[in-house]
Amino acid sequence: RFATSTLFYDINEASVHHRQRPVLRNNRQDSELGVSQNLTEAEQRNKEEAERESRIKSLKIRIISIMITSPKAALTAVIAASVSSCSAFTPQSFITAAQQRTASGSSSALSATVDPTLVTKKEYQDICGVDFSDATLSSRLERTAYLYPKHVEVIDDFTPMVDKMVDEVLLETGEKSWQPQDYLPDLSQDDWLEQTRDLREAAEGCPDELFVVLVGDMVTEEALPTYQTLLNTFEGCDDPSGTTDSAWARWSRGWTSEENRHGDLLNKYLYLTGKCDMRKIEVTIQHLITSGFNPGAKKDPYRGFLYTSFQERATKISHGNVGKLAKKEGAADLQRICAKIAGDEGRHEKAYQSFCTEILKRDPDGLLIEFGDMMRGQIVMPAELMTDGSDSMLYENFSTVAQRLEVYTALDYADIIEHLVDHWKIGELTGLSSEGEKEQEYICRLPKRYRKLAERSMNKKVDEEYEPQSFSWIFDRKA
Repeated sequence: RFATSTLFYDINEASVHHRQRPVLRNNRQDSELGVSQNLTEAEQRNKEEAERESRIKSLKIRIISIMITSPKAALTAVIAASVSSCSAFTPQSFITAAQQRTASGSSSALSATVDPTLVTKKEYQDICGVDFSDATLSSRLERTAYLYPKHVEVIDDFTPMVDKMVDEVLLETGEKSWQPQDYLPDLSQDDWLEQTRDLREAAEGCPDELFVVLVGDMVTEEALPTYQTLLNTFEGCDDPSGTTDSAWARWSRGWTSEENRHGDLLNKYLYLTGKCDMRKIEVTIQHLITSGFNPGAKKDPYRGFLYTSFQERATKISHGNVGKLAKKEGAADLQRICAKIAGDEGRHEKAYQSFCTEILKRDPDGLLIEFGDMMRGQIVMPAELMTDGSDSMLYENFSTVAQRLEVYTALDYADIIEHLVDHWKIGELTGLSSEGEKEQEYICRLPKRYRKLAERSMNKKVDEEYEPQSFSWIFDRKA
């Protein structure tokens, strides 16, 4: 704060001296008329130039000394002080430039112009070390705005592989890809009533517990806007314009378009069964999207891809197990639906795990440090904040039913961690730093540790007496 304030003062003082110099020179001429009259016009200009160069040199020395101790503060102070204090950046310059851009239709984000009669662009660059133009300044800010510049550099390095993933992992869009309607009764056909009746009869044999888990999975899928928002927070992997043609932006949009089918399909299926209160479900979806979701990625692409590697596998397991239960109950339509969705999740899981594999090749220490830090907390489930507006324990109750049906359990959590440790061959990594080795040892011990905790927890719950809970999703029936 002190350094910034001092720098503001120095630049402001130099600016004031520069603006007032003609007045001060005239005062000297009044008091030392004889001396001044002996100076030729050329000598006066040389003297002024020497004084000006001296002030610039003094400022450069001060800026450099401050940048050594606080580079960001110095750069911020230089730009801010230049705009607000120096006569090269007058309020009128802002107004004139803005008016010109408005008239010409330009939409440049920068609205300051350099007054060439006071400080030229070259002089500004000489003082600040950066060029003052829309293109270069924007580019510089883009490069220096990252919280994790090294992680972004690593991510950029395997962008060609992401291009390949977009083509090979994501399916074709449009007519070549599957759509929800492919797995539902076609109401435009003459036999639509028979198709719907068959679906409803098969669903009638499924217990309420299965429908509670199915609704919970569907609500999770329908909160897709939150997950795309999350993807766009990963530095270096975002889609800043909404139509950016980078590999990462195309992956984000392609992944989202595929995931969008899951919620649509499950939603329509549940509606056609007639077994659920769709309005209560819709209220739950709206609450979940409004509440948001924070998995602790902290805008870090490493942490983001670690999380998605875990979560895509967890979702695949959950949908797959619901499909197996549906098959046992004779609901063939539901079994096909769940199998199709689980297949998508499996493809996406492989992609995100491949991203982490590429990171490990380039920065194993960095990924292990983030992985260990995330595991010291807990992987947050995406629907953790779900509520129907009345049941504050809705997620806990849904989760309990899912565990009792063995759709997704604490053992699955331990299995996923073990799978990731084995898939990335974390125990075989070499050439790590001391901190990396410490995290490697910690992570490799996690599967065994979590399995013991899971078994202990599940045995305890088996011994506990469970009281069924009412769910608004199924018209307040208990499950």
